[in-house]
This record gives sequence, C-alpha cells and structure tokens, in this order.
Amino acid sequence: MLLWLIGILAEAMTGALAAGRKQMDLFGVVIIGLVTAIGGGTLRDMLLGNYPLIWIANWHYLIAIAAASLLTVLIAPLMRYLGRLFLAIDALGLAVFSITGAQKTLMLGYSPVVAVAMGVVTGVFGGVLRDILCNEIPLIFRREFYALASLLTASLYVLLALSGFGGWPSLLGCLLLGFGLRMCAIRYHWSMPTFNYQSDAHH
Repeated sequence: MLLWLIGILAEAMTGALAAGRKQMDLFGVVIIGLVTAIGGGTLRDMLLGNYPLIWIANWHYLIAIAAASLLTVLIAPLMRYLGRLFLAIDALGLAVFSITGAQKTLMLGYSPVVAVAMGVVTGVFGGVLRDILCNEIPLIFRREFYALASLLTASLYVLLALSGFGGWPSLLGCLLLGFGLRMCAIRYHWSMPTFNYQSDAHH
C-alpha cells in the first residue's frame, strides 16, 4: 500500500506539471493530477471487475492526490530542472504502478500473463490520459522506451512472485529495474523502432 501511495503521489505531480506547461487553472491542475494518478488503476479494476474502485472505497486518496497536485504548483518555481524532474517522477510512477498492477492482479487469482498485461495497463494508462488531455501525443505512441520498461518490470515481478520471492527485496529490485531502465532510456536516447508508411499511390 505504501508503494502504491508513492506511485499515485508521484503521478499526481507529473499531471500537475503537465497541466502547468499548458497554463491550466488550478481546477485543471487537480483534474489532470487525478486522472494521471488513478487512471491506470481504474481501468485495470474495471477490466478485472474488481469493485468498488479503490478511490471510491477510500475517498481520502482523492484528497491526497488533489493536495499533491496543488503542492506541486507551490513548489514548481523552486524546480530548476523542471523537465528532468518531470521525467524522473514519471519514471518512478511508471515502475511503481507496473509492479502494483501486476501484484494486485495476481492477488485476485488471475494468470501470470494477465498479471503482466494489467501491470502495463496500470503503469502507462494514466500517462496516456494525461497526455491526451494536455493535447500531446502519449509517450507510449512515440519512440520512447516507455511501455517496454513497464512490460519488463511487471514481467520480472510476476516471475519473482511465482518463484516465491514476493517480499520487499523483490519489490525494491523491480522498482530499481523499472526506474533505472526508464532513466537510462532518457539519458542514452534508447528508443523503439518506428513504422513509417508512405503510400506511393497517386490520387
């Protein structure tokens, strides 16, 4: 639960920063923060039929996310390297949600393949909603090494959990893997191959 709380607060901050780059008002900042923080987990639970949704059963999470979003507005002027910080926080959120999404799916009794898939859904979908609402092409649809980092992180967690290594050491290891992969991808410009189709047909 602590890991999940860290994830939603981190993603709330990335949402707030994204809203700030689009010069949204404070209501917009909170909404983008909320969507980013709970979007992936909400979609996962809806797909798995796991109700009530966690933020409905625990409304105080909404307050915490809104507070984190507004706090980001206050500290933003102090952030000298806003772009780098955004990417680092987003990488942390991606890793955390990829792990917790897979973890929760396994706890609900689903197969390892579904657990990995739901780990990716939890990890990336909040960011997809954030980027769409901010009129940006989502990171997972660009050349970014993003969804693959989520996939590898969720896969490692499921593999360790099925092998009997589901405690904090494995959680920490998976977290470091996911965060490290994403930050290395940013630092060294790792990217996925792109498909560029140009039709030669004349109309």
